[in-house]
Amino acid sequence: MLNRIGIFTYGIVCYAVFFFSFLYLIGFVANFAVPRSIDVGTSIGGMGAIFINLGLLLLFGLQHSVMARPGFKKRWTQIVPASAERSTYVLFSSLVLILMYAAWQPLPGVVWGSSDAITTSIGYAGMALGFVLVLIATFLIDHFDLFGLKQVTLKLLQRRQTPAPFQVRYLYKFVRHPLYLGWLIAFWVTPVMTLGHLIFALGMTAYILIAVQYEERDLIDAFGEDYQRYRAQVPMLVPLPGQSHQTVKPQGDIA
Repeated sequence: MLNRIGIFTYGIVCYAVFFFSFLYLIGFVANFAVPRSIDVGTSIGGMGAIFINLGLLLLFGLQHSVMARPGFKKRWTQIVPASAERSTYVLFSSLVLILMYAAWQPLPGVVWGSSDAITTSIGYAGMALGFVLVLIATFLIDHFDLFGLKQVTLKLLQRRQTPAPFQVRYLYKFVRHPLYLGWLIAFWVTPVMTLGHLIFALGMTAYILIAVQYEERDLIDAFGEDYQRYRAQVPMLVPLPGQSHQTVKPQGDIA
């Protein structure tokens, strides 16, 4: 019983750290209501600052990609309880983001920027739309499973988790990865694109384009022909007119 309560408490703590890091990310990218952001804070400047930022982005990409792979999870759960595996991934991901917030080097040179209140408002509205799309996509997948709360709750209740079936609904009928699309919108749509923000957006885009290839391979391994038919019909990141999910009857969404 104590072990189950401990794992559940651990999962709650990991989710709380994630929730903080997600809220801070909004302020970090928007330069709003946080002490250090993508364009605000001390910086060593020059090539040193660029190399530090690239190193932080590389660390983020490696941690996210390596820990998300089935082969790593299989070995990792020999150390970490299976019910806490997802929570641990969420914790490590959040800690890497917090390190990025603390060590990021602002590079304020303006690449492009808005010149009036209307375009500035449009830029912030587009960024907000991206973050909202990310949040919606997590609930379409299964927000509580994605961030480990479902696993630790089932452990607490001594219930077995059943594998999720292949499911498609709502946004996933029109684009295979609306969560990644939301991130791209949030990172690229901005009223002012500084050099530091551009490096951040390029680094995150590179990570997404690489990560999505590994993720799709894992989904094919998990769901076989169902996912292959789905992939043939639905665009990966950009919805296109006339292209939507047809062959598999909608049941829920893709995990």
